[in-house]
This record gives sequence, C-alpha cells and structure tokens, in this order.
Amino acid sequence: DEPASLGYAYALSGKRQEAFQIVDDLKQRSKRSYIPPTLIAIVYAGLGEKEQAFEWLDKAYNGQDSNLVYLKVDPMFDNLRSDPRYAGLLKRVGLP
Repeated sequence: DEPASLGYAYALSGKRQEAFQIVDDLKQRSKRSYIPPTLIAIVYAGLGEKEQAFEWLDKAYNGQDSNLVYLKVDPMFDNLRSDPRYAGLLKRVGLP
C-alpha cells in the first residue's frame, strides 16, 4: 500500500510525473506478482484521472480485490464519489 499512498500524495502535491512513475512501477510489478488493482486506482484518483481510476476499480471488482470493502470510507476516493459510476460500483460490491 505504501507506493500507492506515496503516488497519491505526489498527485495531490502536483508532482504528476512522480505519481505516473509509481503507476507504471505498480503495473510492472503486477506482471510478476499480485498487486491489488485498487492500489493503482488510488493513484489515478489522486491524479484526477477518473477514467483510469474506474477502469482499475472495475478490474478490482472483477478480480475480487478485498480492498474494495474500504471503498465507501477511504478518503482517497473522495473525488470519485460524485461520479455515477461510483454509486454503481458500491452497489455491485454490496455496500449500501
């Protein structure tokens, strides 16, 4: 979780290049070992890249990523909450 949190912090502080580098690193690592898709979605959410964030959240749902249980309360997803896809994802996950 640490690289995703760092990437999120980079994104919020305007260090977009560093945040995208962390996304790339996480994607590369995911080819060798399991990286929860929610971690990549977190960085994209911080970057304001909603399309990519939801793409990775869908991968998380399809892959039964256990981190989705925090979707409703994790502040790192705050900027996605106004998007109708967010409510749809909550419903699919089974979160009221």
